[in-house]
Amino acid sequence: MLEAEVDSLGAVLSTLGLELEESKTVDKPAKTEPEQEPSKAGLALDAKAEQAETNSDASASAESKEPQLKAQHNEEIILMELVVRPESSLQGRSATNILLRSRYSLNLLAVSRDGGRSKSRLRNFRMQAGDLLLLQGTSENVLEFASDYGCVPLAKRDLNIPDKKQAIIAGAIMLFAVAGAAFGLLPAAISFAMGVLASMVFKTVPPRLVYKAIDWPVIVLLAALIPVAGAMESTGTAELIASALMEYIAQGNAIVALAMILIVTMFLSDLMNNAATAAVMCPIEIGTAIALDVNADSFLMAVAIGASCAFLTPIGHQNNTLILGPGGFKFGDYWRLGLPLEILVTLVALPLLIVFWPL
Repeated sequence: MLEAEVDSLGAVLSTLGLELEESKTVDKPAKTEPEQEPSKAGLALDAKAEQAETNSDASASAESKEPQLKAQHNEEIILMELVVRPESSLQGRSATNILLRSRYSLNLLAVSRDGGRSKSRLRNFRMQAGDLLLLQGTSENVLEFASDYGCVPLAKRDLNIPDKKQAIIAGAIMLFAVAGAAFGLLPAAISFAMGVLASMVFKTVPPRLVYKAIDWPVIVLLAALIPVAGAMESTGTAELIASALMEYIAQGNAIVALAMILIVTMFLSDLMNNAATAAVMCPIEIGTAIALDVNADSFLMAVAIGASCAFLTPIGHQNNTLILGPGGFKFGDYWRLGLPLEILVTLVALPLLIVFWPL
């Protein structure tokens, strides 16, 4: 008997190596058995769920020892929560009574009722009004069941149970895509595009969900930033800012100039593409190194480090942008951790640059 949040159900099953056997075919409904404690051979899951509409905690029991549902034409299997309405004909009936598996090809994974814990087997569990049911099956079958028995589906939540086989395939695809780009076998764009196609072929991402899997706002934002970075470079804005700082702050001190190169590169990288920042700063740092008659290598590495440390804004790097939406962050959230991190990078990188690439 396990207890977990509903949202963590998939992770629990994956971590402990438990299976729901959803791919097995059900030939006939299970025979009714008297209520009893779960046997040692059986598997029960007791999941705590928070019902959004009532804001009350509840616990749920779920079994996975029995055969569960039959695959239908390779349709996507989902998990959906349903609430039993007061006028529902499910009241007083169990999954066995209504032939849930054989008639609807659905599996009842859990029942949540007023925070109580039931020790009876789910196949014999008598449902009541207000019960929260967690069903597994195709979307069409779940909605058909809800319509027939007067249940209300709750807002869809990501309760997908990890598939280890698909996870291994997805990991292998990612490995080959990265290796192809890293070893120069293919251009990065082509290598990762082939990875996407492979994911569609092996259905680690269902083809019909490919467009939904793309974060289009991020694509549009990154595309919009390209001309902004080009404008800063072509108009000389970035060069003007950097040159002014070198002239009025560094004032001929090589170490101060190196620190300013690093800091200015970080600042510009937070506002524009890191590749554009490096392209803008390289001529400036080479000119600065020549003017100060010092080793240009340390300045070049300062540009490389600074251009890679864009932590203050979500537009500094595509990785920052990608987590903006899923994480629910705001534009101003990044500097809270980004500023201390950039200060730490500066304090560590500056002396190491001088040690490994002496001025």
